[in-house]
Amino acid sequence: MTPADLSRTVLHAVHRAVAENALRAPVPARVRVERTRPGGSGDYACAVALQLAGDAGLPALEVARILRERVAAEPGIGRVEITGPGFLSFTLDAPGDSDRAVLHAVREQGSAYGHGGALRDEVLRFHHAREVRAAVTADAVRRLVVSQGARVRISCEEAGEAEWGLLGVTVDAYGTPPATPSAPLTPIRPVPAGATAGELLERLGPDATRWGLLRPASHDRAPLGDGLLVQGEANPLFLIRYAYARTRALTRGAAALGFTSASDAAPEAPSAPAPYEGPARPLLDLLADHPRVLLTAARHRAPDRVARHLEAVAHAFFDFHDSCPPLPWGDEKPSAAHRSRLALAEAAGTVLAGGLSLLGIRAPAHL
Repeated sequence: MTPADLSRTVLHAVHRAVAENALRAPVPARVRVERTRPGGSGDYACAVALQLAGDAGLPALEVARILRERVAAEPGIGRVEITGPGFLSFTLDAPGDSDRAVLHAVREQGSAYGHGGALRDEVLRFHHAREVRAAVTADAVRRLVVSQGARVRISCEEAGEAEWGLLGVTVDAYGTPPATPSAPLTPIRPVPAGATAGELLERLGPDATRWGLLRPASHDRAPLGDGLLVQGEANPLFLIRYAYARTRALTRGAAALGFTSASDAAPEAPSAPAPYEGPARPLLDLLADHPRVLLTAARHRAPDRVARHLEAVAHAFFDFHDSCPPLPWGDEKPSAAHRSRLALAEAAGTVLAGGLSLLGIRAPAHL
């Protein structure tokens, strides 16, 4: 990562913080980073938090914390520290380290990859109407905010359908509880589905029903036709689940050939450079972006963002898989390249399964 790359990365973090209403300040045209002075910490330093503090109406240290949260997980950045009155100090990864770190994090954290504590201080209360899309959306939002450390309770205007339980929906209370200053009620009001849970379950089953209700943005109508059951690439849910099943098949195939992925080794262990360029790069970048997507979806109460991200991961996986086969062909012997490709494929599968789980949808290992 060059200083220009780092400057763009920090500026992008400022844009995101403003878009997410974490900061209310004008976005500067550019962000200046400079080499850390003797005795300082890290490789580069930036004073953007001090620059934004006045307009944001926040202490520079708080602005720095908001930006650090959005920069720390970016590829190429090893560590971000806050020093002095609010300077951001960056330590960059050695070439290739950030890629291996992403794959190691996915392997170590499993389906919890992307979960965090950014909302751990928040106590939330969601309220929705007696309507199936509202109930499923509230349940998915609960899963998302809990994955980021929040505590949450959900209430419904009145008792819902018995079939809600078959969709994995739970409600903590019925009736409209009074709002409290510490946890005011937040309404969950998507465009209604136009059908009951029982009707949808009978026609589509639980997984396709949840996908059909959650994939569109809440202000859009939910298409709930038979296309949700199509076993082909035109159906995004099928594509995602098929991609996950394919990653599991690759792991089984590698085991039959007597090798495992490069991620079985500790990240510090020496290994051949991972071939994560070309078709592999978009996939790896999407996996690295997964924690940010989950946090943004939780903050905006928008499970559709997770659904769209999973679609992108599935498409990138198949582009990578078809161009860079993780398993050897014919008489070809397993190599370091195959182990690295397998590690990337397995990480993609983990992210796909974890994302579907947050939407309340199963990821079958065989499809």
